[in-house]
Amino acid sequence: MTPQVDVVVEDARWDQIDLAALGARLLGSLQSQLDLPQGVAAVIMACDDARIAELNAAFRGKAVPTNVLSWPSEDRAAATPGQPPETPTTAELGDLALAFDTCHQEAISQGKSFDAHVTHLVLHGLLHLLGYDHQTDADADLMEEIEINLLETLGIPNPYEGQLTV
Repeated sequence: MTPQVDVVVEDARWDQIDLAALGARLLGSLQSQLDLPQGVAAVIMACDDARIAELNAAFRGKAVPTNVLSWPSEDRAAATPGQPPETPTTAELGDLALAFDTCHQEAISQGKSFDAHVTHLVLHGLLHLLGYDHQTDADADLMEEIEINLLETLGIPNPYEGQLTV
C-alpha cells in the first residue's frame, strides 16, 4: 500500500510544488529505509507566515513564524538519546504545516533552490512525525544522517554542510 499525503493549501503560492506527490515519495523512501508499516499517511498544511505564527503561538508559545511545524499522532520518541524511535502503531502519522514566506526566504539566504529546501523541510517534518528529534546531539546526529542519506538519493546536497544544524 502506497503512503498517502493529503494537502490543505491555505496559500496559493504553494501550488508551484506538488506537496502531495513530494510527501508521498519521501514517505515511501522512509517506509523502505526505516521498515515502516504499509499505508502510512500524513497531512501537510501549506500556509503563510501569519498562519504559522498563530500555530506556533498556540502550540509552542512562540508567536513568530517558523519554517515547519509538526504534530505527531502519538509519542514515538526513543527513551534513549541517539536511538531510533518506536515504530508507528497507527497508519496516520500526524500533521505538518509549512510557511511559504519563511521557506522561500531561507532558500534564498542559504543559496538553495526552493524545491530542494522544501524537500528537506518536508522530510525533516516527516521524521518529527515518526518520533525523531534534535533535542540532544545524539538525536540530531541520527536524524541528520537519515536526512542527508535520503536527500542524496534525490540528488540534493547535504543541507547541513557549511551551516549550523537545525
